[in-house]
Amino acid sequence: MHDAITVEKLGVPSIGVMTSQFVSAADLMARTLGAEDYRYAVIQHPISSATEAALAEQAWAAIQSGLGILTA
Repeated sequence: MHDAITVEKLGVPSIGVMTSQFVSAADLMARTLGAEDYRYAVIQHPISSATEAALAEQAWAAIQSGLGILTA
């Protein structure tokens, strides 16, 4: 989140990706960085034990969400 918000503030469109378990931490980071309304993609937790097929699904979900955020 820190990197995505920092780069976004530099004028480069960016999308943060967070797992569902850490949404509250992502929101706190955004508030701390002065970006309370920062939108980011949320994928299901956990990913460390996910199969390759499940990771591909999560990646596709993040891409779809990210496109929606960038084009809103």
